[in-house]
Amino acid sequence: MNELIKHIDKLHTTELGVIRIRRNLTLENINVVEWCKSKLTDNNAQITRQGKNWYATIDNVKITINAHSYTIITAHKIK
Repeated sequence: MNELIKHIDKLHTTELGVIRIRRNLTLENINVVEWCKSKLTDNNAQITRQGKNWYATIDNVKITINAHSYTIITAHKIK
């Protein structure tokens, strides 16, 4: 099991992170952390670690997560 998925309960973001992710993905009035958790635990999610960050891609979305604090930094559509 992937290290990120093992610690999925630690996943969180900041207030600015919520705003940034909602804007980037045009999501409204949803729990961004729960939305990201559902994407990360999907069997089709491709999760890799590069340096200090985890990167997950699924459904034309790339999610960036700090590997030490489990903070969701950003998420954006893949063009």
